[in-house]
Amino acid sequence: MSSAPVNRKDIEIMAPAGSFESFRAAVEAGADAVYFGIGQLNMRSGSARNFRIDDLPRISRYARMKGVKTYLALNTIIYDNELVFARHLIDEAVRAGLSAVIVSDQSVIQYARAAGISVHLSTQLNISNFETVKFYAQYADVMVLARELTLGQVEEIARQIGLHQLKGPSGKLIRLELFVHGALCIAVSGKCYLSLHQYNRSANRGDCLQACRRAYRVTDIESGDELEIDNQYILSPKDLSTIRFIDRILAAGITVLKIEGRARPAEYVSAVTSCYREAVESLCDGSYGPEKAAEWEKRLSSVFNRGFWNGYYLGQRLGEWSSAYGSRAIRHKTYIGKNINYYPKIGVAEFLLENGDLSTGDEIMIMGPTTGLINLVIEEIHTDAGSVDVAKKGEKAAIRTGRKVRTADRLYKWDIRESTMPGEQVTDTDDVGK
Repeated sequence: MSSAPVNRKDIEIMAPAGSFESFRAAVEAGADAVYFGIGQLNMRSGSARNFRIDDLPRISRYARMKGVKTYLALNTIIYDNELVFARHLIDEAVRAGLSAVIVSDQSVIQYARAAGISVHLSTQLNISNFETVKFYAQYADVMVLARELTLGQVEEIARQIGLHQLKGPSGKLIRLELFVHGALCIAVSGKCYLSLHQYNRSANRGDCLQACRRAYRVTDIESGDELEIDNQYILSPKDLSTIRFIDRILAAGITVLKIEGRARPAEYVSAVTSCYREAVESLCDGSYGPEKAAEWEKRLSSVFNRGFWNGYYLGQRLGEWSSAYGSRAIRHKTYIGKNINYYPKIGVAEFLLENGDLSTGDEIMIMGPTTGLINLVIEEIHTDAGSVDVAKKGEKAAIRTGRKVRTADRLYKWDIRESTMPGEQVTDTDDVGK
């Protein structure tokens, strides 16, 4: 598989958002499109804060101002008594001027087409071959491919699209989308009943309680002997990371790079989006290489992750499992306080330190629904006592932010974890192009 020159205009980086902070962080980090959910009819309804219908005009207005596309995820199983609400959501998406809806249910697909909004097909459809792409081309312009495919299979589907000049409702060639980073699930394309079985909370309804992420022991019923499987969370895959072979993904014909993470905080969205944007830009200017990829992966490891692997794209037959519960991020944030004043003429914000001290040299993050995300290193601090090196809990601390900060924006301090995670190397078992 040879790498072809990349035109930045042809590539879309699609970032997740579960809050206004994450939405603005995605835009500021260079996303070309942002996807999000409303209410209960999306696959992150139980784990992300999501948005309300009333938020749609605000989202759309800000995105248009920034030249960013907006996609509404409406991709759960839909029951008869929910069709009216699903149609109402689509009508509101059209009214707000959103770019597209991400859907999987045929009744929703048909209604969206009739309403005149572009349709993107969700991973829940598990699209794995060209004939399926050809069938859905009558409804959708963009389709995400199954995460279980190899890049060889992806490349063949893209080749067939070009060979047959397969076009969607817009009259343009079908575009292929692929998950490039984020959480992977033990289930095929997210279709799982484990959470429903154990907690009566269905993953297929966006309400997964992630029973698969826990540790289990196998017990012999007759003897009572227990077996713990090599301290591995054998139902909890490591997170997908493709930053080390993103060139091969684009060479295979993918033009939409989808980042998973609507349940993740703004700093995750910011870090991952910026890394993949830089990687694509690096491919465009010819500077992409292993050293840069390793640096990006180091940055990716600083935010939420369960360890990284390549997924199945390079032909790996077996999954790689997390060895610990929760995140293996090498940095974590601690809430310190909230903003109480901002002085625009000098670009200084004053914070009430409610939960800890602040020192010069600290790496901090300021977050708010309108502000988005600000990361900086503190150069100087002023309190009622004047210029200080350390501001104590309970004091008011003024620091230069360089950007406007709003009342009640939250201040966090970054800390480095003692043990860091070495980056995994790409394991290439795909024989395509060899």
